[in-house]
Amino acid sequence: METKFKNVLITGGSSGIGAALAVYYATSGAKNIFICGRNKERLAKVVEECKKLGTKAESTIVDVTQKEDVRKWIDACNKKAALNLVIANAGVASLVEIEENIYKTFATNINGVMHTVLPAIELYRTRKAKEAPRAIAIVSSVAGYHGLPSCPSYSASKACVKAYGEAMRVELGRENIQMNVICPGFVVSGITDKNTCPMPFLMSGEKAANIIGSRMERNIGLIAFPWQMRFAVWVLAILPNFLSNYIYSKVPKKDACWGHEVL
Repeated sequence: METKFKNVLITGGSSGIGAALAVYYATSGAKNIFICGRNKERLAKVVEECKKLGTKAESTIVDVTQKEDVRKWIDACNKKAALNLVIANAGVASLVEIEENIYKTFATNINGVMHTVLPAIELYRTRKAKEAPRAIAIVSSVAGYHGLPSCPSYSASKACVKAYGEAMRVELGRENIQMNVICPGFVVSGITDKNTCPMPFLMSGEKAANIIGSRMERNIGLIAFPWQMRFAVWVLAILPNFLSNYIYSKVPKKDACWGHEVL
């Protein structure tokens, strides 16, 4: 499928969903792909793969928790090619819920998303509504449907950006700016490599990117998959607390039980 998004920017593009999406858009006819991350070598490999597919691609080392650095990077990329799609994907998950890790998780998964989304909204608003597509995607997680005892800070941070994206979709829609929220289940990444718990319906980054990309083209507001995981967490979210608490109490405690992307 030929993509309508020709100039794409992705945070957390060195592995997992971010890297897979970069390759997906290179394969689908994007002209320019900009990715950032923290690992120079992995970023270089993704850029090389995109270039082999005939698209222009470049990477930059950016810490999404640093607001001004992210803003400057987005502005610089937009000057090179007017962005059509900005994907706030960078995220982390704590292996152990200690204070340092909790603060890092919230700083990356919430502030990092805001540092990406808000500059994108600003630059999109400088363009006329009838111009080329203007879209923003926030990568949340099915873990954001309900507070999970196995990963409190991760599920809470993902719930926050899920709610924000869903609310902003209505507001931005009035300005013809597309907003999509992506809630994957278990996807192969640096986080899942360290998980110690069962990961039902674990899928490859390529498969996840195909699902996300095709639904983004159709502007589906909430892109949650696989359906089995979405249904399971939805049921847990609507159960009375005493029932969900009872179910969680029967699940063995693990060190790391969720995640789909890493910086």
